[in-house]
Amino acid sequence: MASIKIILWKHDQKKDGTFPLAIRITQNRKTRYVFTGKYIRENEWNETLSKVKKSHPNSVRLNNYLLKKLTEADSIALDADASKENITSKDIKKKVQRKGKSVSFFQFGAQRVKQKFQSGTYSVAKPELSILFNIREFLNWNKFEERQIIIDRIKQRRKERIGKSRKQDYSFLSEVKKEFEQDATLYFEDINQAFLSNYKIFCISYLEQKTRTVTNQLIFIRTLFNAAIKEGIVDSKHYPFAGEKERIRVKSGHKIGLTREEIANIENADLKEGETIWHTRNIWLFAYYFAGIRVSDVLEMKWSDFMDGRLFYTMNKNEKPVSLKVPDKAKAILEFYKKDMQSNSDYVFPYLKKADFNSKRDIFVKSRNASTLLNKYLKRIATICKIDKNLSNHIARHSFGNIAGDSISPLMLQKLYRHSDLKTTINYQANFIHKDADDALDTVLNS
Repeated sequence: MASIKIILWKHDQKKDGTFPLAIRITQNRKTRYVFTGKYIRENEWNETLSKVKKSHPNSVRLNNYLLKKLTEADSIALDADASKENITSKDIKKKVQRKGKSVSFFQFGAQRVKQKFQSGTYSVAKPELSILFNIREFLNWNKFEERQIIIDRIKQRRKERIGKSRKQDYSFLSEVKKEFEQDATLYFEDINQAFLSNYKIFCISYLEQKTRTVTNQLIFIRTLFNAAIKEGIVDSKHYPFAGEKERIRVKSGHKIGLTREEIANIENADLKEGETIWHTRNIWLFAYYFAGIRVSDVLEMKWSDFMDGRLFYTMNKNEKPVSLKVPDKAKAILEFYKKDMQSNSDYVFPYLKKADFNSKRDIFVKSRNASTLLNKYLKRIATICKIDKNLSNHIARHSFGNIAGDSISPLMLQKLYRHSDLKTTINYQANFIHKDADDALDTVLNS
């Protein structure tokens, strides 16, 4: 249980001779202080009773104020203790500081987006900012206006934002600050089951989003709720995802990979060396040869990642270190690019060679742009190879799973896929194991 006490902070005397009053919070031998904004002289403070002496002209009012603050801090600590929450003195301090302050959903969301961006997690910050804009569109939704007019206006505003983001003087953090840091139009308490139900309808009908995209937005809202509850911004009784309320179900769609024959067609396609479509084929095959490495990881590979016939790299998504033998077919691709190697720290593939090595933001942008370009050329490769499937960067992973089927043990596949949990591997691979079901069907129909 935390120890909460009002103290006179004697380390910071003002010019008028007064000292600040603070709430001292001690939990697990760690102490934090929350300053109340009130100041008194040392001779006006009763240290034994932790009260302002009657000699102070406003002692009654000041003591009532301090008692209220002390009660709030005690209540937060007791609630945490009752819920068996693993809470620190720092956590209690945050909650005490938040108590009585109104922080809107948008303000809190803006804080999270900024933190993601500042930590270099650009692939999360950008889509989460888009979700905040989507929720604002929902709040401004006029249900009585013609549907197509609303859709056209939303698309135009989105187009204008994208255009602005491409300008040289654009600042992501400034955009977040300008748009949402002062926006108090939506509070956590306003988000209930009815709100979420209507928002889902809006996303499908007016934003024209697929089910998985809508689910991702609900997950973002839930994430903000959990963080806000932890920081004492909103009471847990307002949580709209508890019990039989709004339940988020992540539905998995069909994962379709290429066959051995289709991959052989890609390998044997007659493409002119050095052209973009040729680089696209090499990068896609390289990802496939390593059990479907993500394209962003392939683009960021350097010559220093290859030693003693093995690939050593750290995944961008979960920062897991990986070591894999370099297959002969992957070696052949590497040989194509060795002539352009300038140093051991040089990128293997050409798309990040002009990126600022010291700028995570620049690497992210150029990697994202390259990924878009590669997806465009993969469609051309699919046409050339007469592949009637959605050939994309990510299908390299599905293709490896499809060919692996049930011929490789789940434990080995878990290692190759770099999954943290074996259950994830089993669920993933279930998309590509059809033999038992096919045999059962044949047994019934052909008996």
